[in-house]
Amino acid sequence: MKKILITGGAGFIGSNLCEYFIGKGHHVTCLDNFSTGFHHNIDHLKSNPNFKLIEGDIRDIGTCNMAAEGQDYILHQAALGSVPRSINDPITSNDVNVGGFLNMLVAARDANVKRFVYAASSSTYGDSESLPKVEEVIGKPLSPYAITKYVNELYADVFSKTYGIETIGLRYFNVFGRRQNPEGAYAAVIPKFVIQLMNHESPVINGTGDYSRDFTYIDNVIQMNERAMSTKNPEAVNTVYNTAVGDRTTLNLLLEYLKENLSAFDSKIKEIHTIHGPNRIGDIPHSLASIEKAKELLGYKPSHDIKAGLKDAVTWYWENLR
Repeated sequence: MKKILITGGAGFIGSNLCEYFIGKGHHVTCLDNFSTGFHHNIDHLKSNPNFKLIEGDIRDIGTCNMAAEGQDYILHQAALGSVPRSINDPITSNDVNVGGFLNMLVAARDANVKRFVYAASSSTYGDSESLPKVEEVIGKPLSPYAITKYVNELYADVFSKTYGIETIGLRYFNVFGRRQNPEGAYAAVIPKFVIQLMNHESPVINGTGDYSRDFTYIDNVIQMNERAMSTKNPEAVNTVYNTAVGDRTTLNLLLEYLKENLSAFDSKIKEIHTIHGPNRIGDIPHSLASIEKAKELLGYKPSHDIKAGLKDAVTWYWENLR
């Protein structure tokens, strides 16, 4: 049994990680300030004796030190996501994503944790036009958010070399699935589209809909975190990995898939028309990951492609978000 600290553990990805590792019999500590996470994401875990909740902020070094004490591993998910949010408020995004990240690295170092696995981002590829995205080839960041996530990678690399901490960064590519929040100005595109379609509202696509993404189901992300945490391969640590499927889907095709799946519950959804708006500032036109490095060094094998993931996700959305 491992002792695992999951920061941002009440959020979308973090709560799924908490649930998974509790189910595996590990001791899990969730650290969250509930700025974007929710108690209802982890309420079903609170009665488990192997689960502990610390309500606190990673911007406070004392809280980070307390949470890291006695932990074997840290899965660092806490961050302020969203490119538009970072454009509207770059200072807070930097404070959380850079300052908070550094606090957690220092806490991990001082607590002698075995490994620090952290959520990196595909936004790090910036203006690089090469496809598929290979870990060693990046461009210039296109948003404050992208800068913060790249700085995380630089700090992790320096801490590995300077202090001997084992770190692994996971560059997430457009993660979706159960418990992803559909509300608010910075909601992710899939749950946002689902809610609009279920309400018989026309979804709004930014641009022509030809932009494409490597949409990645939550179970693939859980697998990558587990493999990154558990690998015994010395060549697999102190580096970064794409966390994706290795396939891309346009926004237009994504909407067709969503309408097809939701029409099984409500046939009227199939007839809903799409509205096209202007492109968003800071958006990358196309995103497609190479997952060869993760396959080779971590033994990663995605369990869900876009169609399988959407089928499971839409069923969950229909049962829980109506």
